[in-house]
Amino acid sequence: MNWMIYGANGYTGELIAREAVKRGQTPILAGRNADKLAALARELKLESRAFGLDDAGQLAKGLQGIELVLHCAGPFSATSAPMIEACLQAKAHYLDITGEISVFEHAQAQNARAQQAGVVVCPGVGFDVIPTDCVAASLKAALPDATHLVLGFDSRSGFSPGTAKTSVEGLAQGGKVRENGKIRAVPLAYHVRKIDFGDGEKLAMTIPWGDVSTAYASTGIPNIEVFIPGSPAMIANARRANYFRWLLGLAPVQRLMKNRIAKTVKGPSESQRAKLVTHVWGEVRNAAGVTRTARIRVANGYALTVTGSLAVVDFLREHRPAGGSYTPSKLCGADLVQKLPGSGPLQIS
Repeated sequence: MNWMIYGANGYTGELIAREAVKRGQTPILAGRNADKLAALARELKLESRAFGLDDAGQLAKGLQGIELVLHCAGPFSATSAPMIEACLQAKAHYLDITGEISVFEHAQAQNARAQQAGVVVCPGVGFDVIPTDCVAASLKAALPDATHLVLGFDSRSGFSPGTAKTSVEGLAQGGKVRENGKIRAVPLAYHVRKIDFGDGEKLAMTIPWGDVSTAYASTGIPNIEVFIPGSPAMIANARRANYFRWLLGLAPVQRLMKNRIAKTVKGPSESQRAKLVTHVWGEVRNAAGVTRTARIRVANGYALTVTGSLAVVDFLREHRPAGGSYTPSKLCGADLVQKLPGSGPLQIS
């Protein structure tokens, strides 16, 4: 299968490309920056193609002969839709490493077209959202009549430039939860509670994580929230930010913050990544008040994104699932996260 990493010269795309070569694979490297791509391709002895996403003809030419695209160029709110469209036209499977709710919702809306084209559309095949999606699907199996699902993770993986830029966009958009089957906009740090993610009880706050979309597609549970730990000061700052979110959403302010990120954020080093682990947690409840809780320890977010995305690439190289829009657990099974390096067993109580 001829497959491509688009955004291969970005922080995470390059990590994935290097690991793919270590495994004896030969993806085509692609993206906008011809010089950086060519240098990386020469080093890794791979083919490269330079093209942007704003010209449909150029994009179609760039995907000629490609059967699968692993899309790693964020912010995905701007880049995913044209690449999904191009993949549908080229009849190439589409994967990405986003965590953005809007991207997941758009991908699910392409289900009928993906079925007709016979291709898989599966965003979120990295840390966003493999671990939490697998936890959600496992909890649904443990309590089939669950009406409420709460997910969360405790991670210190740091930010790559792309993740930091996406976070800046998210601040302007506020919080998101799912209530009675519908996604609802809420303030930042909408709910606060104490949670033991697996490393002791900590104060935590809601965030607009991708599972507000994907966990619903995976489980059908109508009420979903996602939490991360936060200090009292962090939570207070998030709540204060609600009063000037309109300012954060202004285009000049967004450009200023993203330009600063591009100059100052480099992403964690290999030694930093190696020292970090992540605790993932979930809880379901049914109408009778019965609960089930799940916990799993996994590798840091960037290491899991590398191994997780390549695991899904391998799955599609070895299997021929029906075309359609998928979540990671729907495509590869709820045990996917437990198969990845650095993952402990998923424990449900």
